[in-house]
Amino acid sequence: MIEQEPGLEECVIRLRMSHHDAHYGGQLVDGARMLGLFGDVATELLIRLDGDEGLFVAYDKVEFRAPVYAGDYIEARGRITRVGKTSRAMEFTAYKVVEANILPDVPSAARALDPPQVVTYATGTCVVPLALQRHQRGTSEGIEESSKGE
Repeated sequence: MIEQEPGLEECVIRLRMSHHDAHYGGQLVDGARMLGLFGDVATELLIRLDGDEGLFVAYDKVEFRAPVYAGDYIEARGRITRVGKTSRAMEFTAYKVVEANILPDVPSAARALDPPQVVTYATGTCVVPLALQRHQRGTSEGIEESSKGE
C-alpha cells in the first residue's frame, strides 16, 4: 500500500448513472464514463493541492472489473500517491454503491451494496506547470497558501 502524503485528502464524487449514460444494449454504461469521473476527481485533487486544474497526461493502468448499468449509483474516489516537481501520481477506484433494476418485472427495484462493488480501478499521472502552482505542500495540518504571490 502506498502511503499518502500528509495534507493530501481523498476526493469523492457520487452520482447516479442515467439512461443518457447507457451506451450499449441492456442499458450498459461505457467504461469511458468511469474514466471521465476519474478526470473530474483528479481536477479537484489538483485544485486542492496546487490551486490549478492542471492536465491529465496519462493512465498507467485501467481495470474494468464489473459492469455498470443505467440506474446504478457510482462513487468515484481518488487520491494523490506521489508529488513531483510538476507531476502528481494518482490512484482511482469507482464503486457501485447502489445496484438498480434487480428485478426484471419491477423496474424501480434496487438495493444498496454493502460492501460496495469495485467496478473500475486506475492509476495515472497529472501535471501542473510550476508557473501555475499557487499552493505549496503544507504540514499534516493541511495545505498552506504560498506566499510567493504566483
